[in-house]
Amino acid sequence: MANSIALAEKFMPILDEIYKRESLTSRHDAKTKPVEFGGVNEVQVFKTSVVGLGTYSRATGYPAGDVTATWETIKLEQERGRAFAIDRMDNEETLGMAFGTLAGEFIRTQVVPEVDAYRFAKWAGTVGISTTAAAALANAAATLAAIDVASAQLDTDEVPQEGRLLYIAQPQYRQLIASVTRSLENQSTYDRRLKQLDEMTIIPVPQARFYTAIDLNAGALSNVGGYAKGAAATNINFILMHPTAVGQATKLANLKVFAPEENQLTDSWLFQYRLYHDAWVYDNKVAGIYLHKSNV
Repeated sequence: MANSIALAEKFMPILDEIYKRESLTSRHDAKTKPVEFGGVNEVQVFKTSVVGLGTYSRATGYPAGDVTATWETIKLEQERGRAFAIDRMDNEETLGMAFGTLAGEFIRTQVVPEVDAYRFAKWAGTVGISTTAAAALANAAATLAAIDVASAQLDTDEVPQEGRLLYIAQPQYRQLIASVTRSLENQSTYDRRLKQLDEMTIIPVPQARFYTAIDLNAGALSNVGGYAKGAAATNINFILMHPTAVGQATKLANLKVFAPEENQLTDSWLFQYRLYHDAWVYDNKVAGIYLHKSNV
């Protein structure tokens, strides 16, 4: 399918951009223990577990204890990419706006939402995480009650309380802020946003990024790509988690731009982007994630 590019009739230094939020999962990129893939596509993470205390004997001394040590394989599985070409004259007749804004818009409106959606779905699909039966959360009371259950489960599993994150779908987040009662007096600023709940940081998530599974489009046609809700997936209501339970790595996020003079195929500006990444939940830390999913 040919590009559809409107030519400039009157130049105005204003861009008609698509509204999209920035990455919601990038906070997990900075790791206290980085995973270095180097020249390979998988690494081995050393996992250990030890037995508890026994009774010390004054006659025989210390009771022997077993140590279990295994290796967990973490492999990058997602390779995504896309190329765009914009004819030299199309770009000139749009006063450079066509190609000049392409990279930023593509990353912000296509790459970031897909990466977020993939990571959420990967967490949600991990075997062993805490969860409950799928259910609708019809009001704030139901949402708060479900969050309390999730928090109690993490407490039971001895997940650290400090640093917990509550990723919550926008509909449930709106329920919470609507239920907060504040008096509006003669004040110039009135902020109803909720940033924390019981010391858990709240991160509202657009429902379009918050599914239990997604389908990644192969992009075989020039006019289709990206991701969609999985065929058997449901919406996610919220994920309560501790950031140490997950890892993510981007081995390659490469952007190449070729001017028409460098493009050997057509007299066009050429934009190529390749992303090689993955996300995971550590085997020994599945208790650090609680999933509450919707029934739709």
